Amino acid sequence: MASTQDVRRYLAYWFQLGKHVVIRDGQKRLLPQPVIEGDRYSQAFEECWQRITAPNVGDCYLEATEESVADLLTPEWDVSPCTRCAMPVPMRNVGMPPACCPCNDLLSWPNLDVPPPRSPVNSQVKLKDIQQRLMSMRDRG
Repeated sequence: MASTQDVRRYLAYWFQLGKHVVIRDGQKRLLPQPVIEGDRYSQAFEECWQRITAPNVGDCYLEATEESVADLLTPEWDVSPCTRCAMPVPMRNVGMPPACCPCNDLLSWPNLDVPPPRSPVNSQVKLKDIQQRLMSMRDRG
């Protein structure tokens, strides 16, 4: 089952590549910018998430996909790396997988010359982890 965190990460990665979420049968397209601010998702991303998960919004889809965000939050779905581009894509637990990855219509993707989309990172926590590893190596030696 895809967790809420998995679905949020899935959307955030694709937003970073310029994919929109389509709501109300294509009447509105949302693309929060920026997606990440420091060590967390941006306020624009959080507002978009609240909007697309609201009970009365109707079906919301990532551009060029057929699975709604609401569907992805059910036990039938997982989020796994695409075999072509390693980006997160929805995969059905049972039955046929999606016809294609959202990267299918991105002519310049995968592009190994640019940094890939990412999740927020708390730099202080990462630096403390590095510091602790260095100190434990020093204490052993």
